Amino acid sequence: METRRTLLIDAFADEPLAGNAAGIVPDATGLDAEQMLAIARELGASETAFLTDADDADRRVRYFTPKQEVDLCGHATIASLVHLHDEGALDAGEGRLRTNAGVLDVEVTDGGVAWMATDTPSVEVVDVDYERVGSALGIDPAAMQDVGADLPAAVASVGLPFLVVPVNFLERLGEADPDMGAVAALADDYDATGVYAFTFDALDAASTLHARMWAPGAGVPEDPVTGTASGACGAYLHAVDAFDDPPQSMRFEQGHFVDRPGLVRVEVDGDAVRVGGRAVTALDGSLVVPPADEDDILEA
Repeated sequence: METRRTLLIDAFADEPLAGNAAGIVPDATGLDAEQMLAIARELGASETAFLTDADDADRRVRYFTPKQEVDLCGHATIASLVHLHDEGALDAGEGRLRTNAGVLDVEVTDGGVAWMATDTPSVEVVDVDYERVGSALGIDPAAMQDVGADLPAAVASVGLPFLVVPVNFLERLGEADPDMGAVAALADDYDATGVYAFTFDALDAASTLHARMWAPGAGVPEDPVTGTASGACGAYLHAVDAFDDPPQSMRFEQGHFVDRPGLVRVEVDGDAVRVGGRAVTALDGSLVVPPADEDDILEA
């Protein structure tokens, strides 16, 4: 029976069992979408990246949650880049990855930090019912209305859209007890992948903010550390003039409330947004690949 090398790589982390675990299949040549989805379900990571050769890039990458294929995933991209660099398959410097969202400009530094450029950002300020948002997230609505007077909610995207909601204090964000069905409905109503709530009341004085993200509609109840949402939030902070002197480089905390602490680096320079971080391999082995279905007919 056919097997493929598979890894679990913890992205946005300096040590294993932290950050956000991404499944990686370094050679997915010949696998169809159903096989990729089955592997993603078996690995159980929020996203698994499947790498194949590409004519116009260093690699072609497809991303699957345990539920569906998605066009882009930040932490799985960072994990893939660090793996390729560690294996000697990608030299330090700039490169390109082809995804369903287009060709990404990427970079791995000599120090092992991986960076991915994102799609052109879009930020749309939206009116939200804070009572509904609070009920969905299990956060006191006043904790969002308070800061929302100066920082509005918005749907922001650098490849995947997220409903971005500011919260006043870390304690309130930590108390979140989301109703996943309500969160999925809320995100769906705003055509968003998930809901990204953040506060400037971070754990580390060197950090810009602390965040949490829920995307149950995409099969991810709570994502420990989210690269694409961090990039979207970085674009959002610049678009809504959150700072008197907007920083080009930012540091976002996430994952501490699910015991997977991680750090995302975000750079914003005009319409150019980059997301970066480190990654470490937690598991390296092989997985039996299910045979490809010839059709969708169930035999009696």
